[in-house]
Amino acid sequence: MTSQTQVPATPSRTFQLWTARILGTFVVLFLFIDAAGKILRLAPYVEGTAKVGFPPGELVPLGIVLLASTILYVVPRTAVLGAILLTGYLGGATCTHVRLEQPFFVPVVFGIIVWGCLYLRDARLRSLLPLRSPTKVNAHE
Repeated sequence: MTSQTQVPATPSRTFQLWTARILGTFVVLFLFIDAAGKILRLAPYVEGTAKVGFPPGELVPLGIVLLASTILYVVPRTAVLGAILLTGYLGGATCTHVRLEQPFFVPVVFGIIVWGCLYLRDARLRSLLPLRSPTKVNAHE
């Protein structure tokens, strides 16, 4: 049994799948690069971490958490767990930006894209959270 339910390919479904793959690839690449910069303690990451008030010693653990969460997200069987962990991570980034009175658009958008891509590529998630137009309730029932 596979971790994702197969859905017959239709032009609409194919478009959704490719949209999810393309957007997801950009987000995942960004997250991997961000994790690597933290783990390797690159100068801009060390400076940025100090600027937002986090101890430089927390940079590598943050990078490891981001790397592990992103890997879990990429693996189809653990993608939902990865999305949940990335939501927490990105929520922390959002909170940091709000605390510093900085724009927090990027982590919020990344979180939306993470879940949007997962929704488009995973039939189980779509069946759990169906997005349907509201149906009219029959007044005679």
